[in-house]
Amino acid sequence: DTVADTAALPLIERQTLLDAMAQAIAGNEPASAALTTQTQAFVKQQSDPHEQALMHALPQCLAWLHQLSADDQTSVRWVLGHITLGQSLDMSRFGPGLHALQTEAELNDYTWLVAGCVGEFWTELCDRHLPGFAQLPTPDMMALGRSYGMGLQRLNIIRDAGADLSAGRCYWPEETLTAAGLSPQALANARHDPATHQALAPLWTAWLDQTQDQLSNGLRYSCALNGWRLRLASALPALIGARTVALLRQAGPPSLDQSVKMPRSEVQGLLWRLAWGRISPKALRREFERLSMRKSHP
Repeated sequence: DTVADTAALPLIERQTLLDAMAQAIAGNEPASAALTTQTQAFVKQQSDPHEQALMHALPQCLAWLHQLSADDQTSVRWVLGHITLGQSLDMSRFGPGLHALQTEAELNDYTWLVAGCVGEFWTELCDRHLPGFAQLPTPDMMALGRSYGMGLQRLNIIRDAGADLSAGRCYWPEETLTAAGLSPQALANARHDPATHQALAPLWTAWLDQTQDQLSNGLRYSCALNGWRLRLASALPALIGARTVALLRQAGPPSLDQSVKMPRSEVQGLLWRLAWGRISPKALRREFERLSMRKSHP
């Protein structure tokens, strides 16, 4: 993400560094001198100290990867290979100007590459290291984990649509927008255009409905887990996501130009209620339903 999203760096340089990182992850050797040099040059163009620290840590991360078991190394390389491919596609699709994904198939593929595969990855690790980690068969957990990850990424797309459009990226497929009489440019200019908001409203509802369904699969995943720590860690994104979907429904298409997120005070209240309910599946399902229906005060 750090490399792909640093727009101040020329596209070809970002792609070259991302390719070098992917090759290093896929290989069996420590970070090469060439990769270290590329990384240091990149760090000098980064202003965020956290991003700088992350890039400085790359050689150590690669060393840790080589210390994992053979099976775990295979799993890590598999998931990072897909994520890196998704980021590379992002950089190739969104050049200068405003561009959009073309089809729903491209959108589904993208959400799987950068997030759905992560749900499968963690399920595979749990199955390997925590026998009996879930009450459902592993193939069922794989399917739910895949859907969960894709739903979280769809939520990111909806929530960050305004910023992405300003940066020239439209993740909503052009074929879907065209069928509704819309275009990426219309969305980018929608701030003072109620007609665009009105035309977008049915799509907005449909996208949120699909996201809600996938987050519901995430809750099913979490409720099937054994052990409260694992259950809590898995469920929190779904619960916060459910509240975010509710806020986006309430705000409607005008939220393209707003920052919509669950307030920290509400997250703290959620954690207290979950602790009171012993983080049981029943408590998780109750909170998911409550957060999905709740409206903000005026």
